[in-house]
Amino acid sequence: MEIIKLFYHTYIISEMQLGKLEKIELRKFWAKEDKDFTPWLAQEGNIKTLSEIIGIELEVLGQEENVGPFRADILCKDISNNHFVLIENQLEKTDHTHLGQLLTYAAGLDAVSIVWIAQRFTEEHRAALDWLNRITDETFNFFGIEIESYKIGNSDAAPLFKMISKPNDWSKMIKTNTQNSNLTETKLLQQEYWNALREYMIDHNSPVVLAP
Repeated sequence: MEIIKLFYHTYIISEMQLGKLEKIELRKFWAKEDKDFTPWLAQEGNIKTLSEIIGIELEVLGQEENVGPFRADILCKDISNNHFVLIENQLEKTDHTHLGQLLTYAAGLDAVSIVWIAQRFTEEHRAALDWLNRITDETFNFFGIEIESYKIGNSDAAPLFKMISKPNDWSKMIKTNTQNSNLTETKLLQQEYWNALREYMIDHNSPVVLAP
């Protein structure tokens, strides 16, 4: 009986067919960025997926929206602080024109997060976002996201977002903010006190340093 079971199990495994992952050209689904891709991304379920990728809970305010002298593909609000989040879309590789737009947006708004979505990031543009995240304070956040689309056999195509660039220590900041959101006002004051004391002791070469 055991031999029969072993043979049957081996037969089933050998007959199992694994599908082939096929990459799909983005333009097959979204012929135009403004007419097709932007409305798709602005849908609740899709913007929620992007929110999970970047760690910011987004609320869509408008599409092809004028923000002062600027025009954003998608204008969102960071629900945690009501700051603007501007999304720029490209269905091809990144270029200098869109990079210039990102800098213009950041210069014109007091507090903003910029999300640049493209089919492919050149090394130069990825490095530019990394540099912007290094030289700016926490008021500004620059994200680079690549988008691809795949299907298996006759299945529906599924989009895939990949984080290419993000602010320094972003994952740590998100974790800290999440933990702090559960603290009372008294606990937050205590945490601020002990953090300040720890920094003071480090700056003055104290032999006793509080653990983070």
